Amino acid sequence: MAAAESDRNASSALCTEFVNFSARDTASRWLAANNLQQEVYHHLAEYVPRILCLGLSGGSREEQREELACQLLLFAPLEWLLLGEDPSTGLVPLQKKNLSSPLCGHVFKVGEPTYSCRECAADPTCVLCMQCFLSSMHKDHRYRMTTSGGGGFCDCGDAEAWKMGPYCQNHTPVGSSKDPVAQLHPDMVARGYSIFSIILKYAVDMLTWDQENQLPAGLEPLYASRSDSYYCMLFNDEVHTYEQVIYTLQKAVNCSQKEAVAFATTVDRDGRKCVRYGDFQFCDQAKSVIVRNTSRQSKPLRVHVMHSSVVAHQCFALKALSWLGQIIQYSDGLRRILCQVCLQRIPGREDSSLIDCLMLNDSKMWKGARNTYHQLLMNSLLMDLKYKKIFAIQFAKVTLLSLITPKLQRSIRLQTDYMEDDHDRLVSVTSLSVQLFTVPTMARMLMVEENLMTTIIRTFVDHLRHRDPQGRFQFDRYTAQQAFKFGRVQSLIGDLKYVLISPPPEWSDQLRNKFLEGFDAFLDLLKCMQGMDPVMRQVGQHIEMEPEWEAAFTLQMKLTHIIYMIQEWCSTDELVLIQAYKKCLSALSHCLGGLPDGDQPISLSLAGHSVDTFRYQVSQEKVSIHLPVCRLLAGLHVLLSRTEVASRVPEQLPLSELCPHLLIELPLRCLVLCAQVHAGMWRRNGFSLINQIYYYHNVKCRVEMFDKDIVMLQAGASMMDPNHFLMIVLSRFELFHIFSSTDIRKRYREANKDLVQQNTLIEEMLHLIIMIVGERYVVGVGQVEPLDEVRREIIHQLSIRPMAHSELVKALPENGNKETGLERVIDSVASFKKPGVTGRGLYELRPEWNKHFNLYYHHYSRADQSKEVKKTKRRGYSLVNLLQCDVLLAVQGAVLQWAVEPSGGSWTESMLQRVLHLVGMALLEEQHQLENSSTDDDVTFNYASRITRPGEAPSTSGSVLALLESLQNTPHLEAHKDMITWILKVLQMMQSETPSCRCTVRDKDKAERKRKAEMARLRREKIMAQMSEMQKHFISENKELFQQSMEELEASSSHSSELTCTSQVCVGPWRMGRSERRQLVVCILCQEEQDVRGHGRAMVLAAFIQRSTVLSKNRSRNLPHYNPLFMHPDLSLGIHTASCGHIMHATCWQRYFEAVQLKEQRRQQRLRVHTSYDVENGEFLCPLCECLSNTVIPLLPHASPPDHRYTHIHSRTHTHIHTCTHTQTHVYTHTYIHTYIISEMINTFSMSAYKVGLKVDPNEQDPRVPVLSWSTCAYTIQSIENLLMDEKKPLFGSLPCRQDDCLSSLTRFSAACWTSAPLTTVHAHFIRLLSVLVPDSQVEDAPCILSVDMFHLLVYGVLSYSSLHCLEQSGRSSVDSGHLHLLQLITVAHLVQILLTSTTGETHTVGQKVFSQPPIVQVLPLKMMTEVSNLHHSVLPEVSSGWQLWSCVKAAIMPFLRTAALFFHYLNSALSLCPAPVEGPGQWEALCSYLSLPSNLLLLHQDHHTLLEPLIHRFPRESNRLINLPEDYSVLINQASSFTCPRSGGDKSRAPTLCLVCGSMLCSQSYCCQMEVEGEDVGACTAHTFTCGAGIGLFLRVRESQVLFVAGKTKGCFYPPPYLDDYGETDQGLKRGNPLHLCLERYRKIERLWRQHGIAEVIGHAQEANQTLVAIDWQHL
Repeated sequence: MAAAESDRNASSALCTEFVNFSARDTASRWLAANNLQQEVYHHLAEYVPRILCLGLSGGSREEQREELACQLLLFAPLEWLLLGEDPSTGLVPLQKKNLSSPLCGHVFKVGEPTYSCRECAADPTCVLCMQCFLSSMHKDHRYRMTTSGGGGFCDCGDAEAWKMGPYCQNHTPVGSSKDPVAQLHPDMVARGYSIFSIILKYAVDMLTWDQENQLPAGLEPLYASRSDSYYCMLFNDEVHTYEQVIYTLQKAVNCSQKEAVAFATTVDRDGRKCVRYGDFQFCDQAKSVIVRNTSRQSKPLRVHVMHSSVVAHQCFALKALSWLGQIIQYSDGLRRILCQVCLQRIPGREDSSLIDCLMLNDSKMWKGARNTYHQLLMNSLLMDLKYKKIFAIQFAKVTLLSLITPKLQRSIRLQTDYMEDDHDRLVSVTSLSVQLFTVPTMARMLMVEENLMTTIIRTFVDHLRHRDPQGRFQFDRYTAQQAFKFGRVQSLIGDLKYVLISPPPEWSDQLRNKFLEGFDAFLDLLKCMQGMDPVMRQVGQHIEMEPEWEAAFTLQMKLTHIIYMIQEWCSTDELVLIQAYKKCLSALSHCLGGLPDGDQPISLSLAGHSVDTFRYQVSQEKVSIHLPVCRLLAGLHVLLSRTEVASRVPEQLPLSELCPHLLIELPLRCLVLCAQVHAGMWRRNGFSLINQIYYYHNVKCRVEMFDKDIVMLQAGASMMDPNHFLMIVLSRFELFHIFSSTDIRKRYREANKDLVQQNTLIEEMLHLIIMIVGERYVVGVGQVEPLDEVRREIIHQLSIRPMAHSELVKALPENGNKETGLERVIDSVASFKKPGVTGRGLYELRPEWNKHFNLYYHHYSRADQSKEVKKTKRRGYSLVNLLQCDVLLAVQGAVLQWAVEPSGGSWTESMLQRVLHLVGMALLEEQHQLENSSTDDDVTFNYASRITRPGEAPSTSGSVLALLESLQNTPHLEAHKDMITWILKVLQMMQSETPSCRCTVRDKDKAERKRKAEMARLRREKIMAQMSEMQKHFISENKELFQQSMEELEASSSHSSELTCTSQVCVGPWRMGRSERRQLVVCILCQEEQDVRGHGRAMVLAAFIQRSTVLSKNRSRNLPHYNPLFMHPDLSLGIHTASCGHIMHATCWQRYFEAVQLKEQRRQQRLRVHTSYDVENGEFLCPLCECLSNTVIPLLPHASPPDHRYTHIHSRTHTHIHTCTHTQTHVYTHTYIHTYIISEMINTFSMSAYKVGLKVDPNEQDPRVPVLSWSTCAYTIQSIENLLMDEKKPLFGSLPCRQDDCLSSLTRFSAACWTSAPLTTVHAHFIRLLSVLVPDSQVEDAPCILSVDMFHLLVYGVLSYSSLHCLEQSGRSSVDSGHLHLLQLITVAHLVQILLTSTTGETHTVGQKVFSQPPIVQVLPLKMMTEVSNLHHSVLPEVSSGWQLWSCVKAAIMPFLRTAALFFHYLNSALSLCPAPVEGPGQWEALCSYLSLPSNLLLLHQDHHTLLEPLIHRFPRESNRLINLPEDYSVLINQASSFTCPRSGGDKSRAPTLCLVCGSMLCSQSYCCQMEVEGEDVGACTAHTFTCGAGIGLFLRVRESQVLFVAGKTKGCFYPPPYLDDYGETDQGLKRGNPLHLCLERYRKIERLWRQHGIAEVIGHAQEANQTLVAIDWQHL
């Protein structure tokens, strides 16, 4: 296009101007000009469009050119003008003169670790960066670690942010407090004011410019030829998804998917991106397509067609703001100048200042512009303490004060704009409130001077305008837009929390007045919430639609901490508390004014007492669970008691205005509603009411809901006659008619269908009485301390079960600083049990605290109350009269009277248990008073005497005591017998004994228990003595039988030891096989027993084959595709086989697998989702254990024992192996004759190994098929031996059964798999294998010995050697001899490898004396080393000590000998090496003997001189490990925070993920780093698994502290990370913030899983257990 051609010409012309341009001359010209702004604008108008208006041609090189041009042509003249000299020389002395600021000001990057001291931080928002934290005193305190979302900065140096230790060692304040501007030259100050004003005004004008086709005055384009170029700019929003944007861009601008992904990524990161460049019509066409395609289901994407010059100037405006932020870093004086420029008034403008203009247009800017000017604010205004306060006032006015005067309503609209904005709060300027309002002095200043508290609350209430006729909030009719605004307006609650987070240490009159004014506004908010979302019981028909309830509870939970903080503020000043109490009482009276207390007055009479009230039934009237005004009054009432204000100045309190009947009315209704819901009376109201009741009792809400209702009932009960209180309670529970009946037996005779519901209500009512009387562990209600509440809560939580630290934290309420007080008391009441390799640490209650357990603890749910009943003593006496009032005695008597009858349904076990509990509480209370009283006059509680006389109510026929005595021996009350007996015993003791003699009775009881225990001990000793005598008598009578048994046992032992000493050989003609025995197995599918035979029904073993790089040090090397016959010593890519050990008939397995295939076909047609296994690739789950499998191993019989008739002629032969193959005449052939089904199963496993190993389609004619079967056998043995060696376990006897069965079956299969391949193919393989050791001119392309793994060569050679003997008919011993010769020859070859790779540094002593070794050990190693060196022209280092060289050789060849021992053990079914030493000198001799090798292997060298070839691989091969992780998890987080996406131009990665195998950091779960693997786009982690782990990956998601296992493209699972906090728990997601440290045991467990090739199995089990894992798109990670 013409525009593009002109761009190239302009770029070329611009490059030629670099040589002629002089920044110094330009600055001089500007300095001499009369109008500096005009000159600068003219310069910008000339160069900015030419530099930044060059179309879509991007790339790093283009960006570097733009940056260089901007610096040389635009910023360099500005710097010359500011400094008056060359910037390269002027900036350095300017920075040296600058005094270091005590404020750190480090701005956090996304994902960077932040630290908050839990002991010293003023509030949870005070954080330190990692550098300041490590050099501060807080590193030794309790601290919280989190990751930053970006945007905040370090609070180091802010004295108000820390109670102690505000400075780290790097920011200790030094220097004076002089004005930093005075340190600068006056001329520089003047120039600074001018330049900063011009540049800042230019940036503000361009960022707030809303014209798309023209520029502000003075910036018009100077080149008319560029007037026809436009950009189609696409802007970001939080509505449309990545997929929608990518699809739309592909259609709109006709780009590829990768280009669309790049566009979408940039839009999401920067907030906007040009997607088309050209003339207006060309760009407008793309805009039309984008708007049309995205406006169908939601609002369309924001897209503008903008003139290229406008876009260029806006881009440079961002660069100019960044330049300002960099320049002021050199001098605090320049920073202060910029602050003054930012806040200076603009004549004739509503916006008042440049910063005001930016903030008011914040919602109109794109994300990149917002972030840039927010960064400038934090680097300038927030770093200068003087101007920070001025800016805070401006910020408060702009963001909140929209209700102060009508004049300001037009301009101050920022908060409203934020409500309409669809961007996250993180990129909104309103998020800066956390940096300003959390400073205590600033918050109180704003509260006094700008009435901040009142303004925030009024603004919040004003935005919630949807009300019902009574003026209460109404959320049930919210539209989606209103719900969105409700979510946005909640940020104001966060601002209010910041303001109130620190109570004032001192009060002024102004602060009192403003706080109380704000308190009035807060009461207005609570009055709008009082009674909102009322419910009415549905009768007859179920509710049609569930009402909205989440919004009201969301608001309640948001205000919970605000209410707590307001109460804390009130508690610090007596006058404020009294005034707040009066205002709250007045507000409650206003709310209660609408109660129908005068409509239907009634009088209640019971047990000789009467009370006047009004008729109200919860089951028939509207009732609300939201009563914030009433509950706030309860909280303030408690504060009056806690601060002793009520007792010191009662005359200042409106006690006469308190009406107890009205105080208890609303809380009582709410509790009755909960009781009726539990009784099942509100089932037709749906789940919304059940959810409300749940959150009412939940720890998130109960402190300001349920707990305050109990407190209010306690306060009302303490001011009322107990009988009157209980009658009102009975009336509200709708139970009064039951207990006021003249005949309580009437319930038996009436057929009452609501009897069950009534019983539940009685239980709940009794439980409520228990809570009102007993729950006085509240500061202000009982004589307790704040920590006593926390301690009691912990005791009752741990009484249920041992709990982890995180569970306890969740069960305890948090204060405004997110603290529970747990750590201060937990060690005194509980002991910590550290976790093992799995699980987590648990706290267990100490036994001495069990006595404090209370079954009816008010925070228990019904399930929690199923524990053993224990009693606890109470404190306080104001409420105990409820326990002895006549009404409660009448209720207790009625329940006990009902319990006399065994049937009828009028009472329940729980009801009786609650009555007995109340009786026990009363007796303990009276006993407590008796023990603490000095005279009888001090005892005011006489419950024992009251229950001994008959009740005065007509419903009771006798006293409570008489009823208890009649119930004591009732058969149907056996479960309550102990409780009744204890009550009667206590009563008897209290009536008959004086306090002085009660101690004597207790001493007698204690002595009696001790006497009984002693008698029991003597009885046990007598019984044990009788048993011992009887045993001796039996042995003496049967002495001959015992003697015979002992002789047989000794003979058996001696025989077995002799056999062990003479038969420990597993290879060669002298090997000793197992005796003939039946191998009887059971099919897990049909449960039939079956012998494993070569000609019977085939049995198979479920197995899983996978590619592996676990043993490789070079994972970039791939398995050869054409000739896998020779494995490289690096073991770069192996094939591993594992099994769960479960056996099936081959036919049963075939039927099972066919059924799985059919089921999968049907399931895919219905659901179209992934499963945990892929049937198309042959995968299935074991029918028994559901272990992932993809093949089966056929079970073949054990090898026959050798025929020792021929062993004498082979005892000592050293004939060359090539000659032996032609002279042996004894072959054993019938072992390899199999049935058709066994041959089919052999072929099945061979094809599986072939398909997985080479990743090709099955091909039975491929000559590589048997090689892959041998390869998986060798690699699996090497893998298991490597693991056993590292874990220091014995070679034999330590393997689990599943691994032992797998190796046995796999080795026997490998020995027979050649039968399914053509003999010529197997013979050719053997000849090529032998050519590695014995040069043969007839073999072409023979590999060099340096590139062959010797154990693989041994396995291949031994297994292919057997095929040579099927041509003849003779015995088996010749095969054994051949195996032995192969072993000896390959052992010598391996010795040569070791010698050629050894160095003098490796030949060190291991602690033994050289002179103690035989002379041959000194001579032979040196002799062999000399011969090898001569063959290679002395290229090997000289070795002086033969014994040292021999020690090196032994250590290096040990893995080979161990794997060979395992291989021949399973191949020949030989006896295990027993005992099998793990380490030490005995292991060497035992292995050599077991393999028929001399203990000095160098003796074998005498017969193999001609086999020496140069080798390159180093031995012994080191075991692979997962990477080393840092001990402190914050180190990892810090590393990840600096990791940038490799494909996004330096953008920070959102999900940095660490590969635990190789240590690579990857950009996970992002479109930017997707790669194409096998024709499919996959994420960075999935792609990495194919290059690093052969499809298996282990990753650590750093920002989530989460381990990720991946297998292939569609399988994965999450695994607990190895990082634990001090309480033995993981913190996935870093939600709790406790410091995390590496647990080596757990990391070793993950490493063991990897080395055991168990990752795929873990994934399979996890996906079967959790189906949600199957739905995750693992390929995008």
